[in-house]
Amino acid sequence: DDTQNEERLRELARSARNKGDDGESDKAEELRAYDRTKDYPDSVLPNQVKVDMVNQCVILPICGNPVPFHISTIKNVVLPDPDSATYLRINFYTAGMAVGKDAPANMAKLVQKYAPYASFIREMTFRSLDSHNLTQAFRQISELRKRARQKELRELEEANLVKQAKLVRTKTERVPRLSDLTMRPVFAGRKTQGNLEAHSNGLRFISMRGEIVDIMYPNIKHAIFQPCENEIMVLVHFHLRHPIMLGKKKQQDIQFFTEVIDASQTVDAGRRSMYDPDEMDDEQRERQLRRKLNEAFKEFCRKVENVAKKNGFSLEFDIPYRDLGFNGNPHKEMVFIQPTLNCLVNLTETPFFVVNLSDVDHVHFERVTFMSKAFDIVLINKDFSKQPWRVDMIPNDDKESIQEWLTDMELSYTEGPMNLNWKQIMGTVAGDDRFYMDTEEDEVTKKEAGWSFLRMFGNDEEESDDGDEDDSEFSEGNDQESEESDEEEEQSEFDSESESESDYDADEDLEEQGMDWDDMEREAAAADRQKRKRDDVDDEVDVRAKRRGSRGGAQRRGSAPPPPRRKAAPIKRRRR
Repeated sequence: DDTQNEERLRELARSARNKGDDGESDKAEELRAYDRTKDYPDSVLPNQVKVDMVNQCVILPICGNPVPFHISTIKNVVLPDPDSATYLRINFYTAGMAVGKDAPANMAKLVQKYAPYASFIREMTFRSLDSHNLTQAFRQISELRKRARQKELRELEEANLVKQAKLVRTKTERVPRLSDLTMRPVFAGRKTQGNLEAHSNGLRFISMRGEIVDIMYPNIKHAIFQPCENEIMVLVHFHLRHPIMLGKKKQQDIQFFTEVIDASQTVDAGRRSMYDPDEMDDEQRERQLRRKLNEAFKEFCRKVENVAKKNGFSLEFDIPYRDLGFNGNPHKEMVFIQPTLNCLVNLTETPFFVVNLSDVDHVHFERVTFMSKAFDIVLINKDFSKQPWRVDMIPNDDKESIQEWLTDMELSYTEGPMNLNWKQIMGTVAGDDRFYMDTEEDEVTKKEAGWSFLRMFGNDEEESDDGDEDDSEFSEGNDQESEESDEEEEQSEFDSESESESDYDADEDLEEQGMDWDDMEREAAAADRQKRKRDDVDDEVDVRAKRRGSRGGAQRRGSAPPPPRRKAAPIKRRRR
């Protein structure tokens, strides 16, 4: 643990040195729709609301003068139900009110910049007896706001994109190719099928509709080939270093697969026998198809590796370790998660679950108790600004194998009996500059270094070991004192037991001073004989009373007296 903490301290120091200055990105950009009034559209009327779709502004009449407002300054527009007249109310972003999460980022900066000294227009309402103009303006403003919002989101998506090199197609030799593949994620919500080719510096996927996706070899961080064993598909998966645009969204994981099912499969209502020859033929065909597709994909991966190596790129396909896999719930659905050489993945179900082990700082096991049948694991990212990955509802039978695998991968882990508030924990850890150090700011006070504070049992084992070492250093005199104290405690316990367990009347006599063991035994034996005599006499009287009652019933007045009572013979007892 100390070595890992030192390595993390060095990594944080390097990242702090490489961090640039982001002050320029916080500056607000001034809005300018027209440079001069001559640039206004020619069709602007003095008392008419005009929408300029090209320059993204709305021209509003104020005291008969057209005044342009950029579309990003408009918060919303409302068109109430018309009565005798039509009203159009336009609300603007102003200081002193929450701008909202949908507000343009530049507009929020402008409001914050001019809030101390500028006056803002909160809303404007226009009334017209002719509903046509205001209704048309309402629709155009709504459409323009929608376009501006989409453009801002697209620019935000493309802001952090790394420009990719252009694909260099191989024309001198035959390129490796896989046909009839399905790509995930799809284009525009439709199933995307096509062919995948390996060229000089990257892969190219061409769909049946002519859509093209290029994946450069340097941008591939992890390439994974998952053969079809218990799944219904065989696939190749690419986890990218930098996301690429796929349609209108950024994607960092792209997958190509083929389903292992027969194209023409008969569906019968009745059940088929296991000895049905058709059923056996179908199973045989399915096994052959699985083997054929696995071999085809494996051969394609080998050829891609050779092409990349030939052109000076390093690319190697990993295969998941199925025997180390376990069931878990990373995205609201139970799936089978498998480790690879560098990742922890689930590639069969969407959304994909791909965790790069080099980005994992620590692993914590939650809900580890004797009562629960399942536990959760939390994979903490080295970037504390990001929330950890979670895998829930893992069966307890897989706990030992997962911990052994983490030990082999040199990842530290801890256990705990409950779920933790990781948002709060990550916020606290991110603000602690001495998180990986074992002392406070005074460099004297000791504290837990790194993730040691998550341990469920603390350092009890270490404390017990230290206690054993201290005990071994005791002197002989201390040993003798402890033995004497133990004898005194045993004597006191014996005395208390003898007092509490005594049931005889002669206890007081036995406790008198000056009596030896023989005298006490004789006294106890005599007391036992007297007590047994009394018990025997009482038992005999009860037996005779029962006999008289069964022979003559209840005695009548004037009847003969009962026979004289005979003295009971003494019972000889063996002396103890």
